[in-house]
Amino acid sequence: MKRAQFLRYVGATLSATALAPVITACGGGGDTGSATPVDTVATPVTTAVSTPVSTQPPVSTTLSAEEIAGLKFMREEEKLAHDVYVALFDLWGANVFSQIALSETTHTEKILALLTKYGVADPAAGKAPGVFEDAALQTLYNTLITMGQPSLIEALKVGALIEETDIHDINVRKAITDEADIMQVYTSLLCGSRNHLRAFNWQLLNQGITYVPQVITQAEWDSIASAASESCGS
Repeated sequence: MKRAQFLRYVGATLSATALAPVITACGGGGDTGSATPVDTVATPVTTAVSTPVSTQPPVSTTLSAEEIAGLKFMREEEKLAHDVYVALFDLWGANVFSQIALSETTHTEKILALLTKYGVADPAAGKAPGVFEDAALQTLYNTLITMGQPSLIEALKVGALIEETDIHDINVRKAITDEADIMQVYTSLLCGSRNHLRAFNWQLLNQGITYVPQVITQAEWDSIASAASESCGS
């Protein structure tokens, strides 16, 4: 499901129910009561020149515009996952949210390292929890927080939705780069997201709920959910 379609779907869902105000706030996940199956050469100085110091890193000349946009988007999308899970843990106290939030911190740091390496400005710099530069991600965050308020089951569904969306979006960005380091990070993030999906699916099954994917196909969901937890490396 394309993002625009997904956001329209979410908007329609929200308008059909009375929603509470928005909360502002790799490995597998935890659970609510059970373990889840997650050189410098000195040179003479001839003149003193005063050079203005830039407060922003230079824009990379080695990455395409699409690759840069992809890194910036994924930096914020991983932050979104982290911020939502922290808020839902505060609301419901389920360990799956706190444990996966820690993993999402690692994800955001891996993307930040790439932004720093390639001289791309960090869109998440100085942003408080729940605040995003990308307007669509801001809307999505607000929506997901609201969706997770009615019950623990709905909050777990939010987790599943975040992870299938993340898998889709990482694959889209992976297809537009041939940089080995970026590919390596995206591959690691995908591994983590698959483990997170399994953790939320397991939690939902424990609640008697069979989750129906909204972003990836049912076949892809089933293939991931039925597989064993993966070791995603460093």
